[in-house]
Amino acid sequence: MTGAMTTSLPYLPRNVRLLIGMRASRSIGQGAMVAAFTLYLHALGWTAPAIGAVLMGALLFGTLLTIVVGPLSDRGRRRTFLLGYDLVQAIVATTAMLTTTHWLLVVAAVIGGFGRGANGSAGPFSPVEQAWLAIELPVARRGSVFSANSAVGFIGMGIGALLAALPAWWLGHEMSTADYRLLFLLPLAGSLASFTLMWMAREPSVPPPPARRYDAHRIRGEENRLLAKLVLANSLNGLGIGLIGPLVAYWFAIKFQRGLIDIGPGIALGLLAGGAGSFLAGWIARRHGIMKAIVWMRGVGILLLVAMPLVPWFWPAMALYIARGVSNRGTGGVRQALAAGLTRAERRGLASSLQNISMQLPRAIGPVIGGALFHAGYLALPFLLGAALQLAYLVLYVRFFGRTEAARVHESQSVTISD
Repeated sequence: MTGAMTTSLPYLPRNVRLLIGMRASRSIGQGAMVAAFTLYLHALGWTAPAIGAVLMGALLFGTLLTIVVGPLSDRGRRRTFLLGYDLVQAIVATTAMLTTTHWLLVVAAVIGGFGRGANGSAGPFSPVEQAWLAIELPVARRGSVFSANSAVGFIGMGIGALLAALPAWWLGHEMSTADYRLLFLLPLAGSLASFTLMWMAREPSVPPPPARRYDAHRIRGEENRLLAKLVLANSLNGLGIGLIGPLVAYWFAIKFQRGLIDIGPGIALGLLAGGAGSFLAGWIARRHGIMKAIVWMRGVGILLLVAMPLVPWFWPAMALYIARGVSNRGTGGVRQALAAGLTRAERRGLASSLQNISMQLPRAIGPVIGGALFHAGYLALPFLLGAALQLAYLVLYVRFFGRTEAARVHESQSVTISD
């Protein structure tokens, strides 16, 4: 697609609006699980290494699916993939709500990805959504729309985390395992709503790529080199996030001896802050380019990550967590937009898959390491290791992609893009 991209593009295509609505629907249940799932397992008597192992299993399973689904989606049938995902999610949420049998709960958690927080996306199927959005949007709009899409997910997750804490407020005491099980109604309802919205969507037809007689091999080689660099940088980021992210509610519980009544609202505010950060990242990207948005915001996030375990009081530590939601989570949408711009349209599912896989695989290892360190009494070390890994990621990210066209283009200038 070649054309002059200007700022006067206010309209969102119908499919884009449906995809954003799907993210909103799923995100509420995902937010509830981020706040409550590890606490639920803790209430069932599971140890920190066991909880970390379940989270690792969910991330590894999602990674394997992503390896298969992303490249396949480049051949079409994206709508079928997403319908299937939401149907399966509804089944596993029902299973988790109806039983506490350990092996059934593990299977449901691994398939459903409970507690990992996919920001309302379709988990391992999210490359399908990202590629679909990129098809529907001109390159100059992707930074802002991807950021808005990410913001919707964080806001929904924040609402879900608040809803997860409501039963404890009503009861006036900590929740029983039966109370926790009722929370699986939220991901169940979200999956059914998302399925309905996807049923209303119609997959766009993608024209075949234009014939390239002389430079196809060169272009493919350049894309492959960029994708290899993306995998390397994201691996560091994924491991850094995995050490802390999936276990943060559990960390607050064991460090400060607090329950869902206190932790749930804090997690919710952190997620809502991520929504605000996504809008902020989109605003910065529109005016200064994607790379500056990433550098400025992720840099602040690293400093907050270092400070968080050093604070000896619950609410100041939670305030740092909430502030970090703005700076760290907010860059998710613009980073997805950059990854979508590293290849031609016919390889965009592959690029989105590698973006996710290179994060998910090392992120799957993180909870096991972090859980073992927490169990051994090292409550600050995973934070410091995570900060070091994320700093290395940021340095490599700037070095690898700072000069790419996808990183520099922004909507405040009129540019000509060959996509």
